[in-house]
Amino acid sequence: MSDDVITVEPKKENKGLGFALDFGPLLIFFLVYKFVGIIPGTAAFMAAILVAVIVSKWKMGKISPMLWLSAVLVMGFGALTIYFNDPSFIQIKPTIIYVGFAVILGVGLLRGKAMLKYLLQAAYEGLSDEGWLKLSRNWALFFVFMAILNEVMRLTMTFDLWLTLKVWGVTILSFIFAIANVPMLMRHGLDVGQNDEAKEPTSK
Repeated sequence: MSDDVITVEPKKENKGLGFALDFGPLLIFFLVYKFVGIIPGTAAFMAAILVAVIVSKWKMGKISPMLWLSAVLVMGFGALTIYFNDPSFIQIKPTIIYVGFAVILGVGLLRGKAMLKYLLQAAYEGLSDEGWLKLSRNWALFFVFMAILNEVMRLTMTFDLWLTLKVWGVTILSFIFAIANVPMLMRHGLDVGQNDEAKEPTSK
């Protein structure tokens, strides 16, 4: 996650913590909603995202733009959900996030800049500028697709089914998409660990 980290282990720890901070609040929302209800679930979601922001600053020394935006929208739309007792507000939040990131990445591409590098604050060792641009393009298109998909799901499904697919289906889909980009990234210089193994001295 951090460009300052050089060794392999801290990177793995940071990536694991980053995933927990991104996915944890949504999982808490899902569980509390299932066992208690939408309003307590939304309140728990809001509390969990605040904890995620604090932990990110404490353990990683920074708060990614993605987490900042998620926190702001969760707090805003969560408050509207609780006040009006209407879950549609919290359902709209992902669409706004997806559209926002698609626009940021798209504008960056028009200016020849790979904004994904700054949004994620993630380190892909050895990745060329062309690789970053292609990755930004791919994720911009993916975010557009996800915004449309979320709206279709929101308008055609029950809240219970929407939330289940949001927590599990969207997460799996995002992982599959990220993995599908790896061959392209490797063609553009991404270091996936082979270089480190090659540098290790052989025992005599």
